[in-house]
Amino acid sequence: MGESRAVRHVTLQTVPMLDDISRAVLAREDVLKYPRERVHEYLDELRTTQRHGLYRALQHPLYPILRKIERKPPENLHHVTAAVRSHRIVYASNHKSHTDYLVEPLALDDNGVRPPLIAAGINLFGGPLGLIHRHVTGAIPIRRNMKDPAYLVTLKAYVTEILRKHDLFFYPEGGRSYSGELKPAKTGLLHAALQSERRDLVIIPVAIAYDLVLEDHILAHQQTKKRQRPFTRELAEMVRYAVGYRSRAFTTFGPPISVAGVDAHSRTDVLELARHVRSAIGALYKVLPTAVFAAAMRPSITRRELEQRIDSIIEELAARHANLGVTSGKQAVEAAAEPLETRGIIVAERGRFRVRERTVLRYYARTIEHLLVPPGRTH
Repeated sequence: MGESRAVRHVTLQTVPMLDDISRAVLAREDVLKYPRERVHEYLDELRTTQRHGLYRALQHPLYPILRKIERKPPENLHHVTAAVRSHRIVYASNHKSHTDYLVEPLALDDNGVRPPLIAAGINLFGGPLGLIHRHVTGAIPIRRNMKDPAYLVTLKAYVTEILRKHDLFFYPEGGRSYSGELKPAKTGLLHAALQSERRDLVIIPVAIAYDLVLEDHILAHQQTKKRQRPFTRELAEMVRYAVGYRSRAFTTFGPPISVAGVDAHSRTDVLELARHVRSAIGALYKVLPTAVFAAAMRPSITRRELEQRIDSIIEELAARHANLGVTSGKQAVEAAAEPLETRGIIVAERGRFRVRERTVLRYYARTIEHLLVPPGRTH
């Protein structure tokens, strides 16, 4: 009975979004030229609600996998706490794992910053989890490969109207990185945010990093994403690789990026802003022991040789002012060797390390590739 009253109380606090936002979208001149019925269908699909009380209450019972991730205190949170006082915020992050949707918003919520609405791939909206995303977490389903102009205009209009009342969290790469590298930023949602024409709008770059990514084997072996798979299938694979899985997660926030002077109607301006945001995210990315271990690894190498190679990489990264989470080759090997071996990625025998899963090892090496390539060769 008490639980029922609690749920009723939370439901009464539901953020009302559908009516006002739908009316505003339908009244927009750029939307009016498309068939009303089709726009209504897209709006019904985009509809989302965030019930903050339930969001907090359900995080552990519904997401037991979160218990396997040690969420480290967010870095540079002061950028957020200062900005939320007087700005509408669009958070832009790299995308490593489906667990990002939990870890990053909780980094805000745990510190008294209400989680923004999240733009997420529509493959996450099937079954019971889809109901949670749509009616609890406040996630907006995105059809990333949809080319229908009516959909694209409706989506941009919807995001524009959302930003009149709510902050937004999105992933400029579009989806998770299947190669491990930081992908080029797409401009669709960024363009939509600019169209809101809010003078107080800022973009806060965010970087998420894990010692081990839960889906590492799945992502690395698929390499390039050929088609959208049902999330239920991906979830089953994630459960398989969750056996024995443990990792730390680091969320790092950067200083706000002003959009003042950026012309939303100029493709050049939008592209330049997207590159700036990507560069900021890349600079924030936490360099962890598994990444430098993978970058320095050879098919077969002694511990001493590996430590020396890692020392050289760390020296280069330090010179580029990277966000280092490791300071020496010895520290990296001590921290990374056992989890990588347990994960089946390397083998340690007779004083040497050998590669067992080359594709997965390369996935981790590529996570810091953007910090090591010569200037001018980044996207």
